[in-house]
Amino acid sequence: MQSRFKLRWLSSVILTAVLVLLSYSFSVDGLEWAQDGLSFGSVRRVVSREHEFSRVDLDVEREEMFSSNGLTDQVEWDQYSLIVKGQRIFLHSGEFHTFRLPVPSLWLDILQKVKAAGLNAISVYTHWGLINPSPGVIDFDGFRALQPLFDVAKATGIWIVLRPGPYINAETTAGGIAHWVTSQVAGTLRTNATDYRDAWQDYISGIINVTKPNQITEGGPVIDNEYFQSGFGNAEYFQELEDAYRAGGIVVPLTYNDPGEGKNFVNGTGAVDIYGLDSYPQGFDCSNPETWSPVVQNYHDYHEGTNPSQPFYIPEFQGGSFDAWGPNAPGYPACQELTGADFEDVFYKTLWAANARLINYYMIYGGTSWGAIPFAGVYTSYDYGSSISENRLLTSKYAELKRQALFLRSSPEFYKTNWVGNSSSSAVNVSNPNAFVVFLENPDTGAGFYIARQTSSTSTDTTEFNIQVSTSNGTLSIPQTVPSITLSGRQSKVIVTDYAFGASSRVLYSTASVLFAGQIGGRDVLFLFGDADQQHEFALDVNGGSIQMANSSSNVKIVSSSSGASIISIVGNVTGLVTIFDSDSQLVLYSDTDTAGTFFAPVIPSSSATGDTATFSDYWQIGSNTTILVGGPYLVRNASISGTELNLRGDLNESVMLTVFSPPEIRTVTWNGQEVEPFGHASASSASRGEFVGQLQTKVSSSAITVPELKNWKFADSLPEIQANFSDADWTIANHTTTNIPFKPYYGDGRVLYGCDYEFCENIVLWRGHFNATGSEKSVNLSINGGEAFAASVWLNDIFLGTSFGNSSNNENILEETDEVFDFPDGSVVLGQSNVVTIVQDNMGLNETGDTTDTSKSPRGIRGFQLNKGNFSDWKVQGKLGGYTNFPDKVRGVFNEGGLFGEREGWHLPGFDTSSWVERDLSEGLPGDNAGVGFFVTTFSLDIPEETDVPISFLFDGGSSLTVQPYRAILFVNGWMMGKRVANLGPQTKFPVQQGILDFKGENTVAIALWSMLPNGSVSPTLNLEVDGVLEGGVGGIVTNNPGFSSRTQVLS
Repeated sequence: MQSRFKLRWLSSVILTAVLVLLSYSFSVDGLEWAQDGLSFGSVRRVVSREHEFSRVDLDVEREEMFSSNGLTDQVEWDQYSLIVKGQRIFLHSGEFHTFRLPVPSLWLDILQKVKAAGLNAISVYTHWGLINPSPGVIDFDGFRALQPLFDVAKATGIWIVLRPGPYINAETTAGGIAHWVTSQVAGTLRTNATDYRDAWQDYISGIINVTKPNQITEGGPVIDNEYFQSGFGNAEYFQELEDAYRAGGIVVPLTYNDPGEGKNFVNGTGAVDIYGLDSYPQGFDCSNPETWSPVVQNYHDYHEGTNPSQPFYIPEFQGGSFDAWGPNAPGYPACQELTGADFEDVFYKTLWAANARLINYYMIYGGTSWGAIPFAGVYTSYDYGSSISENRLLTSKYAELKRQALFLRSSPEFYKTNWVGNSSSSAVNVSNPNAFVVFLENPDTGAGFYIARQTSSTSTDTTEFNIQVSTSNGTLSIPQTVPSITLSGRQSKVIVTDYAFGASSRVLYSTASVLFAGQIGGRDVLFLFGDADQQHEFALDVNGGSIQMANSSSNVKIVSSSSGASIISIVGNVTGLVTIFDSDSQLVLYSDTDTAGTFFAPVIPSSSATGDTATFSDYWQIGSNTTILVGGPYLVRNASISGTELNLRGDLNESVMLTVFSPPEIRTVTWNGQEVEPFGHASASSASRGEFVGQLQTKVSSSAITVPELKNWKFADSLPEIQANFSDADWTIANHTTTNIPFKPYYGDGRVLYGCDYEFCENIVLWRGHFNATGSEKSVNLSINGGEAFAASVWLNDIFLGTSFGNSSNNENILEETDEVFDFPDGSVVLGQSNVVTIVQDNMGLNETGDTTDTSKSPRGIRGFQLNKGNFSDWKVQGKLGGYTNFPDKVRGVFNEGGLFGEREGWHLPGFDTSSWVERDLSEGLPGDNAGVGFFVTTFSLDIPEETDVPISFLFDGGSSLTVQPYRAILFVNGWMMGKRVANLGPQTKFPVQQGILDFKGENTVAIALWSMLPNGSVSPTLNLEVDGVLEGGVGGIVTNNPGFSSRTQVLS
């Protein structure tokens, strides 16, 4: 019932401190439907002080008519881009789900890393099921809160695309639809069914209320993500959502993201202001990471044939991939390789070549699908192979993303370009047909952008070519002094012509790539780069003046052309940073590609006391156009200037040389509050121009950070339900004979045994079927549905009958329900008395939208039950304590716990008294190597130095990929369910746990619910702590919120 075609949609709005978009999703004919909802956003205009032509051009454009929704002029658009407060912007965004990082004080870390990469926005799903856990309850506390996110976004200078669904897909249970909705709503989900509309009202109203104060002008958007306009009630549903946002005061433009090239919601009922298209060209199987699917070649034609009067919007483009259950699942390192730096280089620039000017990468940080967040198709980790890994470390993809993003931030001429043509026609003339080049041109300034890749985009060959380009000096065949332009396999390049940098300088052309262009301290600055094993060339029209090359190198040549431009050729193996020109008015730098990836360009906040520059002081283009260049550190989080002092904050993973290009008045540089001594050989003239070189030394050795061995485990049995003296009198009687879930029982006596119908939708659920034995009962036939990769163990009284295993093999051989006969061993039936069949069933999460929108109404539970002779009397059911209306742990929320006895008793919580428990090491498994469930609990202390960021993981079984042990282990850390280890399927063995869940300066409690699924299975799990990295810096101020144990007797079972 699960499709594996990943899709999404979205909508957009404008906010005061954030750009927020809201989204819905829908899918049909086997396609998943991703998000329902909209998006809000806020963007403002400050004319670039680095590119004076921007003011002139926008004033000219102002005489033209931009499009708007008629409700606000704060956000307008034309066929090129968004126009926000009169400023043309490139919306450059990465996806981040705060609910997958349940430590709000760490959200700043992610946003600072996004900003440091050069992006200007994040896209954020909100989760209906977490915020609205039961009818009438809206909870924006803790990790569910939005205001803290808005606050750190404003402090960082990052716009937010907020996507509240109601349906979000996102590899989460029910695609984000609240679990209670899947059983209480009779109408079809994600349509205009009256009871479904009533169900989402409170949630959407809550989103509007908390977001509205953060708008730029009472704005907001509405639309459904990955949805189709056709189908009964679909378009009307969109219209109802739009009407709700409008009635709530949302006035900014609405956008939509189409899961495929379906042209949905461009016109007609439910149509939006700006249409968007999602694209995941590599799909979602990372098994062969070196094997690519080719680039999509019709993006531009599709846009021109769909919504040519709107900017080309890509609300979701592949930034990684999810991974599936199974011993042959490749794992996230393979996904990181499949969508690695070379993929970013080729595929992201293919979007640029199609004139896309609003782009969001899904994901930039994946995080953790802790608790019951995941749907059945994925495991706990949601690393996604992203640029920022699950443990928040930067990956090799981050540097390439940063190189691209800094170019885009530096290139306002690129925000308005006409698509002229490509090398398949006479529009572009290249010497080698193996090179494919698209030509874009700014119609106002004449700046040209030739975007080159291999004609066969999957090729790993080396291609050499020359190209004819149009320049202000006429048509030129370039390069002129080196043999050719080189594409080394899977590579793309942007060749610029008549490209502006700083206040008055221009590049005539460059086959080297642009990292940065702008103005620093009154100087026009250009930073170019290229691969060290290639030759490159660029020509600068210096407009008079004699500027000499600052560095003498036989591999860098400079000649004067007849046109007066200086032609610089990089003819050999140039590594490191080279200063090409250095004068009072101009600075030109060049480096190899890897060195360029070590540079950052932090925004210097405005010091203005009034106006937009004060309100949005950290926002590029709006509050500030002041920046610097900083090279060397692992991460530069931010920078500020106070008088003659430059204050840098960031992270180090090793001692490095610090290189800074700043305004000339800077005399002192500090790093994390400590002054940095300049190198003694730095010249006075360099210092007077704001150039600084010093050494940053790490103070904490990585070997000095140690974590303890996990030992001194205490053990207790957690399955008293199979004992003869256990009473289930307080359990819920499972006696429903009707259900709103459309997948009806297969057989039985008419009773419906679906957990969600009894408020038990999450994690492990226990069932007990009673029957009075006559002696003829020999077996029970059970059909059990738990979702992909589930398991269910069955006992008669205290006799183990067997375990029914679901399956997944990298999304093949999927088995989400089983139908088996369990034979009763001789002597196991007690004649003339009540006997009990006990079922421990793992609910792996509800399905996302599949063949119909009601697929999320998953029939998790017992779909068929029948004794070979006779009938059951009572059925009882127990899930997490209190169900979804009365669960006791409001901090960790509705998804944190399941129905195991130990969970219901609070054994997993810090402070629970285990002094009466027996000592038993986790590696010993359950007593007698029996099938069953037991709790293992221990504590350990950490003492991690302040001002360090130390990602820590829990590692099962030494990281072994073997799948021979038949056990499941639920990992609780300080009360939070941070992982589910399925040892018989894999692949996950390593579970990162963030500071804030872990107390870095105190005692921590770890609890393992060990479910041994077969007797004599040699179940002997091991668990160790592992340090993933040591960084000096971090954001600091991490708050722990781990409520401890208190008596649960007041909560009804």
